Amino acid sequence: MKKTVFESPIGQSYIKAVHPSGLEIYIMEKPQHTSAYALFGTRYGSIDTKFSKNGEAVTEVPEGIAHFLEHKLFESEDGDAFTRYAETGAYANAYTSFDRTCYLFSCSNRFYENLAILLDFVQSPYFTAETVQKEQGIIGQEIKMYDDSPSWCVMFNMLREMYQSHPVRIDIAGTVDSIAQIDDKLLYRCYDTFYNPANMFICIAGNVDAERILTQINESIKDKPPVTIERGEFTEEHSVAKSYVEQELDVALPMFCFGYKQKIETPIRSLKTRICVSLLLELICGEASPLFAKLIREGLINDEFDSEYFCGHGYASFIFEGESSNPERVAEEIKAEIKRLKADGIDKKLFSAAKCSLYGEAIRRFDSVDAIAMQFVECAMTDYNLFDELKLLKTVTIEDVTKRLALFDDDCTVLSVIKPRQTGGEA
Repeated sequence: MKKTVFESPIGQSYIKAVHPSGLEIYIMEKPQHTSAYALFGTRYGSIDTKFSKNGEAVTEVPEGIAHFLEHKLFESEDGDAFTRYAETGAYANAYTSFDRTCYLFSCSNRFYENLAILLDFVQSPYFTAETVQKEQGIIGQEIKMYDDSPSWCVMFNMLREMYQSHPVRIDIAGTVDSIAQIDDKLLYRCYDTFYNPANMFICIAGNVDAERILTQINESIKDKPPVTIERGEFTEEHSVAKSYVEQELDVALPMFCFGYKQKIETPIRSLKTRICVSLLLELICGEASPLFAKLIREGLINDEFDSEYFCGHGYASFIFEGESSNPERVAEEIKAEIKRLKADGIDKKLFSAAKCSLYGEAIRRFDSVDAIAMQFVECAMTDYNLFDELKLLKTVTIEDVTKRLALFDDDCTVLSVIKPRQTGGEA
């Protein structure tokens, strides 16, 4: 097994190993911690609705199948993985996002026993027509719950108007109609394609022994020939379908999601671009920014306000979200602040403060085994070094960040609003 040790100037180090199967393994030993966190993931998410394996004909699958597969993988002929974890006292979970599916656990003891469970069930699919049909009813109920979730709806309402053809506009869980098309044969086809070790990664941090872990993984990984996966091509116009969408749900205060659609020139954004945009968002509306102070002072936002750079394969946007009595006004204030920064430039003192703030956040993540493992996932998905962020934060310039202001296009924005449900008049 090929191993590389990465070290940082702040006294942290980790091992990246590549198994002969192609499986990538990331481990950071944190002997001073009392707990450990492990994750077994695959580069497979909700946007992978079209794919070809080993040059075969293109397979098109129903929306929501990656999420459906995540649910089903916990089951086996002898029970389910959650029951096994309950016996060890570990916390276990899983999630599917747009471009990945991950299975995880955290524990304070019996780590290697818990790791054995993770390595076993993720590599042991068990699907039958009967169990798939049962799961369709369970996930159908979950989808209906999401339909009534304000935080979920405000985001996906925006994505559906922002993206006209890219599958990022699709609900991760799919629809009741789309999951009705899923059967055991389709699940096995997706599993055999994307759950190949060459397309997977294991991320571990905590009070563990790296060599013991590598030995355990080496003995447990099933021997499979690597596959070549060709994902569907995403063609997406730069324009948006609608600039405003609203819905009424049971909320006390209107919720909003305001996004700028970025023109896509390359499928993946570089780490430097991600860091520059993170700095830019801090300067636009971070807690130390003039805009944030103004919006708080005027009662237009509260502590739920946040921003993020939302990006993945073939999509990218800048999102501002929160609660407000006047979402339209908040959106206009954000536009005005970006226009001001384009005209006047970035304040050097605020830029320096933003860099220090993000650098401090990056350092603090090394105190959390959960955060380290999740950063390893980003390394696996984007092929960068865990410590590259620290290096780039030191060297990125105000000119680097200023150039990214051009990514904000006022003609490609969407404001999604969830308003309080209107009650009927008196009987």
